[in-house]
Amino acid sequence: MNAETLEGLREKIAQADREIVCLLNERAAVSVEIGKAKREAGREVYDPARESMVYRHLEEFNDGILSEAALRGIFREILSASRFLQTPTAVAFLGPEASFSHQAALAHFGGGIVALPKAAIPQVFDDVEKGQNGEWGIVPVENSAEGSVKTTLDRLISTPLAIRAEVYLRVRHCLLAKCDDPDAIRKVYSHPQALAQCQGWLRTHLPGVSLVEVESTAGAARRVREETRAAAVASILAADTYGLNVLAEGIEDNPANTTRFLVIGPHADEKGGGITGRDKTSILFGTPHVPGALQRALAPFADAGLNLLRIESFPMRDRMWEYLFFADFAGHIAEEKTQECLRELRNRTASLKVLGSYPRGEELP
Repeated sequence: MNAETLEGLREKIAQADREIVCLLNERAAVSVEIGKAKREAGREVYDPARESMVYRHLEEFNDGILSEAALRGIFREILSASRFLQTPTAVAFLGPEASFSHQAALAHFGGGIVALPKAAIPQVFDDVEKGQNGEWGIVPVENSAEGSVKTTLDRLISTPLAIRAEVYLRVRHCLLAKCDDPDAIRKVYSHPQALAQCQGWLRTHLPGVSLVEVESTAGAARRVREETRAAAVASILAADTYGLNVLAEGIEDNPANTTRFLVIGPHADEKGGGITGRDKTSILFGTPHVPGALQRALAPFADAGLNLLRIESFPMRDRMWEYLFFADFAGHIAEEKTQECLRELRNRTASLKVLGSYPRGEELP
């Protein structure tokens, strides 16, 4: 390729960039008007159902060489910038910054958020329940290797908040330290689930080293900045954020290690949280303490043709050996067949709470 051809191609890129910038500003101006209309109508700025439909439309529009994943990444930031122009979106998460919860927030909301790191999962619920500053929350609910996050399930029982979206995040753990010599490490800090997800690697490569549980992976990274003979199991983002050396990457025992997060916030109004055609509903129910109660409770799902995606028992705090059940199924509460199923389920259970209907997240291969 000669220099003249290269310059010609660069000019084409420059012209395309000018057109893109012009269109982005045109879109942003319309977004500002949408924000005004939402405020006048008392509507939420963040509408996960609407944003899910935008991503679905991208798939229909795309007939070029860009992958769907690439387009989603580009438009995630476009939507994030649009939301910020309307009203900055505040998101609470288990912190500090650079935790996996922070990464999940960025993966879902984009970079245009007001990040609000919290010391513990209950504090995320507490702050969002107060309803200050239009705050949303994101909390881990289950991991593909270690199962459910009990603290989150426990708070879902009592919270008045709803599940409004879900996020799947591939969790890639690294060993981080201030020093650059793995043989010098005498102590490893991390969140209990992170230590459990890396236990095979840690036993093999750091036998006899003390494992210390702390509140979060990012908190572990922040702590080892002050300890020369300690390491943290945390993310590559934590290494960049806290100025640590990466002694090893990908130390999780399962390379497909994935955590599911829930976006929590107020219940959708009658015009929000609409049907996208690819929705999930989460519920919590209790059954009478009699033989066959669970089987009887699950029958309405089969009768309605609803796919039950997940069910998990959870011990009741005030009744020994009795359980509540968390369940996810495909469908939206606004659909007639879902409403009929839930009416029948209510007749067959001791209690029933709808935790939310929301767009299904993009599950990772």
